[in-house]
Amino acid sequence: MAVVLACFAVASVAQVQQARGKASVTYPGRSVSADDKARATQAAQLKAIEFYYAEAGESESENFDVVREKILANPDRYILESTVLGEEDMPDKRQYTVAVRVSLNVANLRNLVKSNSAVAKAGAAEKSQLVFVFVSREVASVKSFDDRVYKRVDQNVSVNARGATSAKGTEGESIRGNQISTNESTSATADFSANRSRSIETGGSTVTRASEATYRLYPSANLNVVFTGMFARAGFEVIEAGMAEPATGGRFSVAKVEEDYQTGNDLKSATLQSIAAGMRTAGVPYVALGTLDIAPAGKDPATGLVRVGVTVNAKVYNVSKAIPSTQAAVGPVQYAGVGPDESTARGSALTQAANNAARELTSQLTAKGIQ
Repeated sequence: MAVVLACFAVASVAQVQQARGKASVTYPGRSVSADDKARATQAAQLKAIEFYYAEAGESESENFDVVREKILANPDRYILESTVLGEEDMPDKRQYTVAVRVSLNVANLRNLVKSNSAVAKAGAAEKSQLVFVFVSREVASVKSFDDRVYKRVDQNVSVNARGATSAKGTEGESIRGNQISTNESTSATADFSANRSRSIETGGSTVTRASEATYRLYPSANLNVVFTGMFARAGFEVIEAGMAEPATGGRFSVAKVEEDYQTGNDLKSATLQSIAAGMRTAGVPYVALGTLDIAPAGKDPATGLVRVGVTVNAKVYNVSKAIPSTQAAVGPVQYAGVGPDESTARGSALTQAANNAARELTSQLTAKGIQ
């Protein structure tokens, strides 16, 4: 019960955000009037709202431009409280500057954007169906490889040899009486020299192969509720993948998508083509695909509690045409959850990742006028 209440409190606080803004106005009189101060304060409040949307991202800022005038027409509905942080009056320039901190009613701001979106204004028959397939997973095993080393030795040997020989001799005989005597003498000299040189050149290469990871799917029924709720509140007609699979003529398979995500980060080309073909058969123009990768648990340095990180990647495709096109994309973005145990921290991180990914995707689709 404590965990449930804590999660509810976090979700509630997220609907109120603090932002700061600063604005300057020039006044015609000799001194600044109350009306001039009110005008500057309102401009600073609008700057604070604009600053909030700028931090939220490009698509959110684009949506803010659409509803700017409606916020100005009724600021109290979207600003819960406003505090003056500082003010400066420069009579020589007849300029008054004020800085404020405001508490924004984010829920009303989001509802305003949704009510002015193309999908909200469209009738029930005009809304396009959207199927989403999101899986959460964690690393099951990692296969690493030893380095492959290749060595080569080139050796050159050269020998330079030089030699010379010479020989000389004399031979004679003498006859005396009945005897013949002979004599012989020889002499020889030899000269030989050799020079040898050797050079060795070594080289080679080392090949390092990246590790291969396999993933284990994590039950994500709660995430389906998050994504379905967020898209539905934005006005889209959402269909769960399991409900759409029978209408695709056997071309789309949730199990095949999960199998691809278990062995890698990307879906195979054949799987993507089967998804597109199956959705065209079922008459569904939009498909959302994504993964939430759970990192190993660790210790949060600030609190000492268990900390789990989640990385989210998601895309929305328009598959109605022969070549599908990307309509919205999120990631890779990392979120972290903290809790007294690994299960609580993991659940918090997954919920944050799912909420933020779904909100960003719907914001991009709203900015494009998709219905």
